[in-house]
Amino acid sequence: MNKNITRVLSLVMALIMMLAVCATLASCGNKKTDDPANNQPGTQNGGTNPGGTPVKLDYTYKSGTTALGSNWNPHAWDTNSDQSMLGYVTSPFVDMSILSTADGGTYQWVYEMATAITDVTAANQGDLTKYGVTLPKNEDGSVKTADQVTEGFVYEIKLNPEAKWENGEKITADDYIYSMQQLLDSKMRNYRANLYYSGESAVAGGAAYYNSEAPIYTPIVPAYGEDETPDYSFDVTTNEIFLDLNTTGMTLAGYSFAEIKNDYGYIRDVKNDEGEIVVPGATYFNELAKEANPYGVIKITNANKDKVLVIMDQYLSAFKMSIYNEDGSVSEELFKEFVFYLSGYGDKVSYDAVGCYKVDDYTIRYVCQNYLELNYFLTSCTSTWLVYKPLYEAGKKEEAGLIVTNYGTSKETTMSYGTYRMESLQDNKQVIYVQNENWYGWEKNADGTAKKDEEGNLISYTNFLVDGEKVRQYTTTKIQIDVMTEDAMKNAFLKGELSEWAPSADELSQYAMSDKLIQVDETYTMSFFFNTGLATLQELDASEKNINSVVLNNYNFRKAMSLAINRAEFVTATAGYKPAFSLMNSLYHYDIYNDPTSSYRNTDEAMKAIVNLYGVKYGEGETYKTLKEAHDSITGYNLTEAKALMKTACEELVAAGLYTAGQPIKIQIGWAKGALTSDDNKQVALLNKYINEAVKEAGFGEVTFEAIGNIQDRYGDVPKGVYAIGYGAWGGAAFYPFRNMQVYCDTVEYAGKINETGCWDPSTTELTINIGGKDVTMTWQDWSRACSKGEYAQADFATKLKITSTMEEEFLKFYYRIPLCGTTIASLLTFQMEYYTTEYNIMYGFGGLRLMSYNYDDAAWAEEVAALGGELNYAG
Repeated sequence: MNKNITRVLSLVMALIMMLAVCATLASCGNKKTDDPANNQPGTQNGGTNPGGTPVKLDYTYKSGTTALGSNWNPHAWDTNSDQSMLGYVTSPFVDMSILSTADGGTYQWVYEMATAITDVTAANQGDLTKYGVTLPKNEDGSVKTADQVTEGFVYEIKLNPEAKWENGEKITADDYIYSMQQLLDSKMRNYRANLYYSGESAVAGGAAYYNSEAPIYTPIVPAYGEDETPDYSFDVTTNEIFLDLNTTGMTLAGYSFAEIKNDYGYIRDVKNDEGEIVVPGATYFNELAKEANPYGVIKITNANKDKVLVIMDQYLSAFKMSIYNEDGSVSEELFKEFVFYLSGYGDKVSYDAVGCYKVDDYTIRYVCQNYLELNYFLTSCTSTWLVYKPLYEAGKKEEAGLIVTNYGTSKETTMSYGTYRMESLQDNKQVIYVQNENWYGWEKNADGTAKKDEEGNLISYTNFLVDGEKVRQYTTTKIQIDVMTEDAMKNAFLKGELSEWAPSADELSQYAMSDKLIQVDETYTMSFFFNTGLATLQELDASEKNINSVVLNNYNFRKAMSLAINRAEFVTATAGYKPAFSLMNSLYHYDIYNDPTSSYRNTDEAMKAIVNLYGVKYGEGETYKTLKEAHDSITGYNLTEAKALMKTACEELVAAGLYTAGQPIKIQIGWAKGALTSDDNKQVALLNKYINEAVKEAGFGEVTFEAIGNIQDRYGDVPKGVYAIGYGAWGGAAFYPFRNMQVYCDTVEYAGKINETGCWDPSTTELTINIGGKDVTMTWQDWSRACSKGEYAQADFATKLKITSTMEEEFLKFYYRIPLCGTTIASLLTFQMEYYTTEYNIMYGFGGLRLMSYNYDDAAWAEEVAALGGELNYAG
């Protein structure tokens, strides 16, 4: 498989994946009185039944969804809805939670189904040979021998002896080994087996067992290294070729076609304004899926190739790419990266060859196929593969040549081992979960039964300290999820019938001042990006799409444009946006597992880059005494400087014969994939206000920016010259900022996706950086790779910070890209409950369902809503 494209596309997919806002619940005791002035609740104490007997109090988290999951089997779940339902009835080996909420918060690993996870490689080096791990290399490129490897391969998992199934049966090592054997069984071809036979946390020997006596489909483009030339010689016209629709282990970017369709919605039926299907992507996928063999593979033929190309193109649209070249021909290289040939059948392999084995009843060992550092192994342990054998076996049958099971598809085929169990399920209508009395985390009576509080509810406290103390957890007694439309969700929330609701972008401004609005920063930075090529701009002007867009070729015009934008006001046009002055925000951490405070943006190097960019002085005799004060003062807005630069720009353009003073300027901006919203129009109006204020008395005529919506690929259209300016975002890879610059500079790994290639060629443009007192000169492309796989991949953090911050500063100084605002995910939380913290931390959110607390029990909440007339005001 093409290692370069696989790595890159996996990274880019991370850019489009949303951070989930987890609604969370917890302790209680009070209810609230009415505040008739604004239909918001007030406060008063609760009571008891007449005669003084305690009332049984319930605390229900209510959610709406457009569709329930249909398969929450951990071996075969497919959609996000499936995964969500699976989460309520399972517990991981380990989880992340809050250690402290001070200073932005710090996280901690907490044990759940495990009591300890340790690296025991040094004591079990024989496992490396026995299970055939991929041994690492020495510095000279030679492969290490097993006795030279002392860490990162063999992990011992001590199991929680208190863990039980919801029916009270104990969970032991045998359950885990049975479950892994079933997961990887070649006769079942389980969809989620790919998480364990391939990828970073693959179990040693897993791939061989998964392929035991099964057909092996081999990529027609052999795997190649970072600096090697790929072999595209395989003849796809005279040989049989195949496409894998369902598994991720044999797919271009580590995402299956099914995932791109079901989870991310890129493979879809595209309709015109009249509702007619013009690109039948989902229809074609479903038709092709019917042709697939039991392994989810189809043979590509002349009869189905056109359909295959449509879903390939939609797959690639998730990564801002296309299967088609600019002239409309099919990209032979990309096509070949997708397809396979039948290379044979796997040898018969028994489960004994798989490196997941029992040590004793409450200990298993997991041997990794590849080196994996402890924290990354712990991350892989935040989910497990555990299934309940009697139900799993009872649900088995043969279907289309494979063995399938109906495990985890109904209440009757589900066995919980999590905090909650499924109480009822109405297909595509409602699911209800209640507390699982046999969950290991409840406080126990002397006889071993779960203890209840004075309200009749199960009690659990954290087995770790949160802000220095053990706190009540999982106070929610019931979780109710109803299927409803988006409009119905909004109405239900405002009537007090749902616990949370995510307003649309257009609706969000109504709730911007609400105390119950929770906004989560994302890594995305919205920016203007340009095509500054003079010939391109002249062609756009000649076509009359633009008027005098040649001004963008002038450096001072672009810099003035940036300084003229009042970002603090600009973000008010779209609720949920925050001003941005740099490429990366505070979510980027360079050593998150070892130092939760290691924010790239807060380092001296990163702050200096932005201070230098905006020319802010600090130190003795200056307004700002410290670097941080100078950095925190930046707004990105300097109208005085913008006006001076505009005057210079006009003089330069006139002198060059590119512009006639006083002429109007009109420039289209590739703004949005969908139709323009009212917020978009507000932003454009502000932009025009800013730019025309800056050009006053500079010699330019009136400037008009025109936003264009309904663009399939604005990211590709700008470098192609369809638009001179685009509006869009990059983000993702939050835990390794040192590779972030590749999305702006690496024309190999990001072929076709560099937004600014109409401005420059980073593969030939050079940059000099002083490293350790020595000037080092490389191309921008080489520098962008240097910290992840180049000369400085093993360098210390100080060196990597120097390289990354220098690149960020110098790139922004080109003004090929102008950062404007950071995006957020926003939701409203009911007055009935509270998050543990409203300060979001990328490692634990707001504390999760584990730590949420209640202001009202269900009965008290119903009384309060009724007293307020059945309508709640969340506008603030």
